[in-house]
Amino acid sequence: MRARALPIETGGEAMVFMHEDCPVARSEGFRARARVEIVANGHTLLATLYRATGELLADDEVGIPHSLLDRLSLEDGEELTVRHPQPLSSLSNVRGKLYGHRLAEPGLQAIISDIAGGRYSDVEIAAFVSGFAAQPVDVEETAALTRAMLAAGDRMQWPADRVMDKHCVGGLPGNRTTPIVVAIVAAAGLSMPKTSSRAITSPAGTADTMETMAPVALDIPAMQKVVEREGGCIVWGGSVNLSPADDVLIRIERALDIDSDAQLVASVLSKKLAAGSTHVLLDLPVGPTAKIRNSQGADALTHLLETVGTQCGLKIAAMQTDGTQPVGRGIGPALEAHDVLAVLGNKDSGPADLRERALALAAGLLELEGTSRNDARAAATSLLVEGHAEAKFLRICEAQGGFRTPGKARQTRDIVAPRPGRIAAFDNRRLARIAKLAGAPQRAAAGIVLHTRVGQMVERGEPLFTIHSESRGELDYAYTYAARNEDVVRMEAP
Repeated sequence: MRARALPIETGGEAMVFMHEDCPVARSEGFRARARVEIVANGHTLLATLYRATGELLADDEVGIPHSLLDRLSLEDGEELTVRHPQPLSSLSNVRGKLYGHRLAEPGLQAIISDIAGGRYSDVEIAAFVSGFAAQPVDVEETAALTRAMLAAGDRMQWPADRVMDKHCVGGLPGNRTTPIVVAIVAAAGLSMPKTSSRAITSPAGTADTMETMAPVALDIPAMQKVVEREGGCIVWGGSVNLSPADDVLIRIERALDIDSDAQLVASVLSKKLAAGSTHVLLDLPVGPTAKIRNSQGADALTHLLETVGTQCGLKIAAMQTDGTQPVGRGIGPALEAHDVLAVLGNKDSGPADLRERALALAAGLLELEGTSRNDARAAATSLLVEGHAEAKFLRICEAQGGFRTPGKARQTRDIVAPRPGRIAAFDNRRLARIAKLAGAPQRAAAGIVLHTRVGQMVERGEPLFTIHSESRGELDYAYTYAARNEDVVRMEAP
C-alpha cells in the first residue's frame, strides 16, 4: 500500500487510517480499532487502525500522521506493508493485575518493555495503570516496577561521586521551587543534572515552566555538555530516553486523572536512577486539598520512597511541607516562571513563601550532601541573596540554548470577593482546575495569579485572583467555573 500524509495531531497515540472499502483491510479482517503493524524502510510501527469514508483516502492508501511518518522515515506516497502484529504475551500479566494478582519482576519487565517499544494501545496501557491505582501498594512490586522502568531506557553516569536531585510529589499549584534549588545547589559547586516531567494532572510541570525560559528538549550528549559546563541543568525527561515508558504512562494517567503511589514512586525513582543521581531530597506537600491529604499519608509515602530507594541504591531524604495553599502567586507555566525569576532576582515582587520553600529545600540538599544544618541554610541564603544563584541560573539557560522572557496572556479577568472577610482556605484542586480550563499547561501564558493568602483580610469587590488566558473562549470557561464555585477561596466573617 501507499502512505498518505495526514495533518492530524494525535496527542502521542499511534493511529493510522484506511478507507472503509480498502480490499486489504477486508481480506485481512482489519476492523476499526484493530492493532496493525506498519513496515517501511526497515522500520516497524504498531498502531491502532481507524476507518475513513468519503474521499479522504484512496482504497490503496494508509493515512498516517506526520509525526508517525518521521518515525518510519517515510515520505508521502511511498510504499509500505500492513500486517497483523504478533500477539502480546505480556497482556496476560496485565489481566492478572486487573484481577488482583501481584506482578513479579519478569512480568513487569515484559510489560514495560512492550510499552516503551510502542506495542501497547492506549486502552491496554490504561488497563495497566488502572490495575495499580485500584490495589494497595506492595513494596516489592513497586521496587520491581522501578527496576523494570529503569531497564527500559538509557542510564547516565557522572564523574562526581555525589549527584544531587530533588523531586516534589505534586498536587500543590505554583510549587515551582526546582529552578531556584538547582541554581543554588549548582552555584554551591555540586552536580545537579535535573530531569523533570511535564504536567500530569496539574496546570504546569517543571519542564513546562522551564520551557518558557529556555529549551528543555535536550538529548543526552547536550545535557551532559550543560552539566559539564555549569554543574546543573533542568531538562525534560522525555527527551533523553532515561525512562521512556514513564512519559507514555504519564500521558495516560493525565487522561484518566489518576496517579497511583506505586507508579508515582517507580516514575520518580527510575528517572533519578537513570539520570545518575545518588542523593535525592523529596518534597511532600501535605494539606486537605493537596495530593497528600494528611501526615499519615505522607509518612506512608515517605516510607515507600525511602524503602524502594534504598533497595535501588539511592540515599533518600524526605521533607513534609505545607500543602494547605498554593505556593507563590502564579499558577501556570509562564506565570510560575515570572515568580521564579523574581525570587532569583531578589525582587520585592518575589513571593516570600516560594523563596522560603526553595531555600529550605536547597539547604536540605546541602545537608544531605554532608553540610551541617546551620551551615547549609546560611550557605543557601548567601548564594541567593548575593546573586550567585541568579547568575548560575541564567548561565544554565544559555547553555541549554538561550534564555527567553516568559510570555503574558492576552486575556485576563478578575474573580473578586463577594463580601468582606478573612481568607480561610483555598481549594488547591479546584484552583488547578480553573487554571487548566483557562488553557494551562498547553497554552504557556494561561493560568491564575493569586492576590491573597490565608489569613488576609479583604473587602467586598477586592480581587482574589486573576484568570489569564490566550483566548476568549477559554477565559469564559474558566470564569464560569470559578463563578459557580465561590468556595474555591473560602472566606470567614471578619
